[in-house]
Formats: sequence, structure tokens, C-alpha cells
Amino acid sequence: MKLNKRHLILALFLPIQVLLLQVAAKHPAFIEQYYSNGIYPTISSFFRIIFGWIPFSFGDLFLAFGLFVFIRFLVRLIKFRFKNFIPKIIHFTAILSVIYFCFYLFWGLNYYREPLAKNLQYQQQEYTTEQLQKVTEHIIKRLNYYQFKITKNDTLRVENPYQQKEMYNMATSGYDNLTIHFPQLKYQHASVKNSLMSLLQMYNGTSGYLNPLTGEAQINDRIPKTSYPTTTCHEMAHQIGFAAENEANFVGFLAANYNDDIYFKYASYRMAFGYCISEIRKRDRNTSKELWKTVHKGVRKDFNTSYQFWQQYKNPFEPIVKKGYNAYLKANKQANGVQSYNYVVDLLISYFESSKEI
Repeated sequence: MKLNKRHLILALFLPIQVLLLQVAAKHPAFIEQYYSNGIYPTISSFFRIIFGWIPFSFGDLFLAFGLFVFIRFLVRLIKFRFKNFIPKIIHFTAILSVIYFCFYLFWGLNYYREPLAKNLQYQQQEYTTEQLQKVTEHIIKRLNYYQFKITKNDTLRVENPYQQKEMYNMATSGYDNLTIHFPQLKYQHASVKNSLMSLLQMYNGTSGYLNPLTGEAQINDRIPKTSYPTTTCHEMAHQIGFAAENEANFVGFLAANYNDDIYFKYASYRMAFGYCISEIRKRDRNTSKELWKTVHKGVRKDFNTSYQFWQQYKNPFEPIVKKGYNAYLKANKQANGVQSYNYVVDLLISYFESSKEI
């Protein structure tokens, strides 16, 4: 089997792409202007228009097909005793090179844009425990308020009455409201769908993901409904170009909070509380326990139900998946890996302080 020159050129292009990406990573202002606010909105809108109307997840089928091809490649390689090994590896590397190129062109370069805090003109600095506690107390008040407004009883757990697809449509109105104050967070051309791999996501501990090759937001349709609004808004934040998990969480909080629907508002403060109380626990366990006592019993039931729900799916492979994702995040300018999710607290404190809510 002769070497295919096209395959060889594409394979050699892979390390060149890696080097170019390292150069691009050092120029966030350039990425912000010419990619994230330049060609990316057009690219992302194109894919959401093309695939958004399809009632099922095309991206999941694409991933399943890719996995099938990869397994078939390995089986055939072993079956034929590694015959023509070099040409086949070059062919495989060429395919990988194309996927790598598409990933960063279609979405991935957003990892290297300027921080959202700069975009929103937040003067971020190391926050104090006092600031964190003050914001958390405010969040608890709002969380208790919406829980009681929904249930009329502070001991009852909130039950979200909506179907998943209803919430996908409702989530866009939150972004519409958000755009009035934050025009840079504009969302158009919805493409949010139930993931065909929801059961698999339960076992790897994920609530959703964005397929960067199709622009579809894939939501795990098995997760508890009380967290569904923020999960949906989070994945939509990825679609409009906020790749970093902490930033997508914050934008997801804003979009759910700006929604007129009370269940979305409850979900927004529920998520914010989860991150803030986690940070307080790291700093002062006693303060954390005292703050938990001020949370309505119905809210505590909600958190406990969610915890018990996810415990059903704990398995030996989940930590391995998380380690892999941790490495992926670190490779894409999120030095703290999965811990970068917790830095949404920085943005929450900046938001509440700048909005004069506290």
C-alpha cells in the first residue's frame, strides 16, 4: 500500500496547527476581535440554522458514527496483523488533523478569547471571605423567596412542571431580556436538543455538552428538572462563544435569572448558591453550616434529592472520565481544570456588587 500524499500533508499539518494554536493563545485581544466577535458569530449561526430545525441530535449520531469508525479501524488493524501499519496510521492522523482544525475553527478558539470579566468591565480582584458571605446571604434570601413563592410552604420541595422542550423555548426569552443590559450576550437561532446519549451522560456525570462540529446544545434529559433551566442556559452560553466553563456558568445564571419565569429564577439562585456555599465550606466549615441553617427546608430537600439521584449512577469509570476532561480543560487555557467551574463565584460577586443588589 503506497503512501497517499494528501494524507501525509494533512498528517504533517497537525503539529503545525498545535504550534499555531500556542501562538494564538498569547494574543487574546486578536482572538476576541477577529474570531469571537468577528467570524465566529457567523459560523455558529450558520450551524444552528442548518441543524437547529432537525428534531433529533444530529451531533450525537455523528459522534456515534465516528466512534464506530474508530473501533472498526482498530479491529481491522489487529485482524490483519498491522499490515500496512504506517500508511494506515498516517491516514488516521490525517483524519484527526481535519477534526482538530474544524474543532478550533468552528468553536474551540473561544477558549483563548479575553476574559468575560474584562468584557463586562468588572474590576476583578481576590475577594474576601466577608464579601463571599455577604453575597451568599443575599443569594439565600432570593432562593428562599422564590421557593416559597412557588410552593407557598417553606418545607416543600420545588417541582418543575415543564417538559424539557418547553424549557428550551423558554430559555431563549431569558436571553432576549438579558440582551437589553448585556448586548454582547445576544442569542439567536436556537438549536437545543435532548441528547441521544443521556444515559451514558448519567454514568459519566455530565448534564449536557455542546457539539462544536454541529453547533447543537445537547442536554441530558434525565437530570432533575430543578436544574434544567440553568443547564440549558449554560449550554446556550457555549453556543454564543463562551467556552470557559466558569464563564458559561455565569452567563447561564444571568440568562436564567433574567427570565420572566419563576422556575428559571429559582434555578438561577439555586445554582449560584451551590457554587458560593461550596467556596465558603472550603474557607470556613462552621460558617457554611450556619448559612445552611438559614436555607428553607424545601430547598434543602431539593439539594438532597438531587444528590441522591446522582449517587445512583456512581461508578468506577466516572473518575477516569473526569480526569480526561480535566486534562482537556487544562490543555485549553483553564489551568485549574475542572476546578475552574468554581471560579464562577468571582463573577457572581462582581455582578452582585456592581448591580447594587447587596
